[in-house]
Amino acid sequence: MNPERLLTTFLELVRIDSPSLREADVAAYCRQALEQTGCTVVIDDTAEKTGSNTGNLIATLPGTAPGRLYFSAHMDTVTPGEGIEPQVIDGIITSSGPTVLGGDDKGGLAAILELIRTLTESDTPHPEICALLSVGEEIGLVGAHAMSGSDFKGEPCFVLDAGGAPGLVIIGAPYHDAFTASFTGKAAHAGVEPENGVSAIVLAAKAISALQLGRLDEYTTANIGTIAGGSANNIVPDTCVVTGEYRAIEQQRLKEVRAQIERSFKEAIAGSEASVDIEWRREYAGFKSSEDDPLVQMILKEARELGLTAQAGFTGGGSDANVLALKGLHPVVLGTGMTGIHSLDEQIAVKDLENLTKICLAVVYAYTLR
Repeated sequence: MNPERLLTTFLELVRIDSPSLREADVAAYCRQALEQTGCTVVIDDTAEKTGSNTGNLIATLPGTAPGRLYFSAHMDTVTPGEGIEPQVIDGIITSSGPTVLGGDDKGGLAAILELIRTLTESDTPHPEICALLSVGEEIGLVGAHAMSGSDFKGEPCFVLDAGGAPGLVIIGAPYHDAFTASFTGKAAHAGVEPENGVSAIVLAAKAISALQLGRLDEYTTANIGTIAGGSANNIVPDTCVVTGEYRAIEQQRLKEVRAQIERSFKEAIAGSEASVDIEWRREYAGFKSSEDDPLVQMILKEARELGLTAQAGFTGGGSDANVLALKGLHPVVLGTGMTGIHSLDEQIAVKDLENLTKICLAVVYAYTLR
């Protein structure tokens, strides 16, 4: 690999504005870079479905050995992420202004580009390499949801999109469900006849106070995100809408949490003239592998041989891996070295960018020799 080229690529990428659903300029940059390596590059036809100004980018580097490997990263960044000007101080890359850095996930993009460039410059055999560069990951994995999985047949997929140092392998992420609970009470004049009203806000508060929230166990969480209700101080509020989410690695645990939420909301209105309507929705499915999985063990072995701390674990957050698993790939998520993700304190070490790319190269060569 070429460390100087890798760093230059990363700095160029983060300077390109790509808020969610406005990824076209980054897609054009990546397309040009990948076509120069000999990749076949396709922009899929999902833009109308996702609302982005581009489709997902799918690039294929022909193999010189049997097999196929997928590498995945997303092209969008969170806000404030426009006009990013990176700086490198003592080997650490940060934003020099009031923006995120955009290392999430342009560190992953840069590593994939350098991986493919290095493979094309080497005579070492390698399997076919497919790069999946998605849109709208930060707003609900919308690009991955829209992506066709017709060619996926259980191949390994390395998703370069986790905090933590290179050497970390995320082998599981939770199912993520959300809900909207609409309470309907009875309006009345708050000063003249409050006893004739039924406060939807009070009932919602009663329901929320009965919930277990936060971290329920090591791999299960629940949260109330928003509450909105009422129309004026002198009216007993007849409406209140509560939104929230819950996550669990195991589907059975997810069902238990949903049942507890539903029970608390319905018990809160029992005996009153109020009603509650709960809408449930799946944000994305979870995935889970074993640390003994041969693919996981291969990555950990290569990380150790590079002198890195190798460990496998689970995360409470989602990534494109959740969707790609459902569509038929065998994903693991790799630590990229990102810290301070989604904040103005975001940073990544130059050394971690290099180590991430080295791990990607190492697993390609190890897979070829398996």
